[in-house]
Amino acid sequence: MDPKLVRAGSTEMSFIDEGKGDPIALIHGFAGSKHYWDKIIPELANEHRVIALDLPGHGESEMGKDRYSIEDIASTIKELLDQLGLDKVTMFGHSLGGYITLAFAELYPQYLKAFSLVHSTANPDSEEAKEARENNAKKIQEEGTGAFIEGLSSKLFSPDNTEVNAKEMEETVKIGMMTKVDGLVSALMAMKDRPERNKVLEETELPVLLIAGEQDQIIPPEKTFTVSRQNIEKKVIHNSGHMSMYEQPDELVKVIKDFLAKV
Repeated sequence: MDPKLVRAGSTEMSFIDEGKGDPIALIHGFAGSKHYWDKIIPELANEHRVIALDLPGHGESEMGKDRYSIEDIASTIKELLDQLGLDKVTMFGHSLGGYITLAFAELYPQYLKAFSLVHSTANPDSEEAKEARENNAKKIQEEGTGAFIEGLSSKLFSPDNTEVNAKEMEETVKIGMMTKVDGLVSALMAMKDRPERNKVLEETELPVLLIAGEQDQIIPPEKTFTVSRQNIEKKVIHNSGHMSMYEQPDELVKVIKDFLAKV
């Protein structure tokens, strides 16, 4: 899976482009990269063209400018899809990637065949969470990324899986350490300032898949399953925290494939 680079908006973005068929776009979470999806891309690429990208300031993508809002990132992804000649994709967004996916669905619904939130939510940050984002941004600017990334990794996985997923936890730390300081700070502020987007779920006519981890310490299922409608499918990944693509990749692939077969 050799990464490629393309100029999208104000930045140069790195992405993986694998397989053939109906295209799907995989949008990783905060302090992650396209490699968050490495365990599931090969299986998905058997039947689909899979685009997995690095968000601005993450992985091998440039920052491009000082700050990006969630909407700015959605626009940048649109530019990437335009560069690749893709006018209709099914988008899967993990955590921060889910916030971006919701913004994309609000701004560019014509580009979507369907979309999915993976361990994410349409709710905004609480006041307590906003304050924590501010404090973390300040800490990163003053002390660097090391301690913050180590602390974040310990919360991503289910407490029941810390031993069996020890190598995967180390991998998420390595990926997180690749994230640029400006990329972390920009993403923290973008998440803090994002609006509520339950209205997108309430009004979209597109097929939607909501995926939650049974033991997610960051976004528990009740924060993912905020809207119930006929076009919205809800799935719980058992024995998983915030990282089903590492903790239960086979189950996640099955859920994704079953959804794709219907849209």
